[in-house]
Amino acid sequence: MAGTAGGKGNLWSATAGPAVETAPLSEDLTVDLLVVGGGFTGLSAALHAAQSGARVCVLEAEEVGHGGSGRNVGLVNAGLWLPPGEVAKIMGERAGARLNAILAGGPDLVFDLIERHDIACEAVRNGTLHCAHAPAGLSDLERRHAQLTAIGAPVTLLSAEEARARTGSPAVHGALFDPRAGTVQPKAYARGLARAAQAAGAIIVQGLPAGRRQSTGDRWVVEAGGHRITSRALIEATNAYGQTPGRFTPMHFFQMATAPLPEELLKDVLPGLEGCWDTALVMSSFRRDAAGRVIVGAIGALDHLASGVHQAWAQRKLARLFPQLAGQPLEHAWHGRIASTADHLPRIERFGVRGYAAYGYSGRGIGTGTLFGKALAQAALSAEEAALPLVPVPAYAEKMTAARALYYETGAVTMHGLELAGVKG
Repeated sequence: MAGTAGGKGNLWSATAGPAVETAPLSEDLTVDLLVVGGGFTGLSAALHAAQSGARVCVLEAEEVGHGGSGRNVGLVNAGLWLPPGEVAKIMGERAGARLNAILAGGPDLVFDLIERHDIACEAVRNGTLHCAHAPAGLSDLERRHAQLTAIGAPVTLLSAEEARARTGSPAVHGALFDPRAGTVQPKAYARGLARAAQAAGAIIVQGLPAGRRQSTGDRWVVEAGGHRITSRALIEATNAYGQTPGRFTPMHFFQMATAPLPEELLKDVLPGLEGCWDTALVMSSFRRDAAGRVIVGAIGALDHLASGVHQAWAQRKLARLFPQLAGQPLEHAWHGRIASTADHLPRIERFGVRGYAAYGYSGRGIGTGTLFGKALAQAALSAEEAALPLVPVPAYAEKMTAARALYYETGAVTMHGLELAGVKG
């Protein structure tokens, strides 16, 4: 009997535990650092700034982890989506090598913060598997393996037989294993960062968007909820959920999850609990959570008339990955927005005095955002930019971002429809 999809919404919101308790903004504030956005980047910035003794305020328009930080797959990866050789080719050898080296430490920082602040977020550091979706995908993994090992990454290339034993899926044709990486419950991780920042003295205000901002020369003044927040430094950490048009192309990624499954069904499904994604042009992902749910996802949104194609595809994908799960209902369904730049590299934008924005993580927000937030806090408070992972740009914009967003979504619907029709494997 075919399953149904999506009645319970975002799994991460449903299982993240208690919401972060905050008070409304009731008066004008004067702080050292104002952070706009309560996701991984902003909360990491707030935590590290508050730990250094700075007075910090975070403004979150919705709730902590409302955006991509509470909607992503939960893979804590080392590095970017681009392999390191491509990063160096675009940025230049020196700058690319530096960014690759810094981002390789993303999982170390994330899991260290989780341990140090006792964040309950289903953290599992058993690595990730980048899986070949077809025999041709193994060539891509071989290139990535060569580039990663060239910079000292401890990755292992697995044959089809080894990958199938590791995943329990007959639908993979090899895999690249990265032991540095792992998985978390992303919204619970975001909430944990928020509580750690509060414990260090940061003020977090939820449900309050930042209004008009102006620079007075050496201070920022931001209006919010009828009050004024005056700050020495400002970090805009809204990433894909920001309101500045043209910085990136918005791309969507959806996920669907089964109910918790019995052990007899799960015993051969990702027994090592690695998080997985594949080499397909329209990328997909699969993983388990702590309760025994199996979660599948792919590029695409669930808020339009053609999204039923994505839902039907997810049901078929589950059965192809794990035939013993065919027909299992997909109870949860949700999607999030990814900020994708044309070259798939992130950006740090400098505006005014001690003002910064970071965006464009292209789906690698957990490790990248946590690292960028820490570095941005240091730069904003010290006015020294040497520790930033990237050289800031004064402004950045791309053309035809709305058209490219439509192209991505149309392409995802088309590819999923072709797979359902048996045209594509």
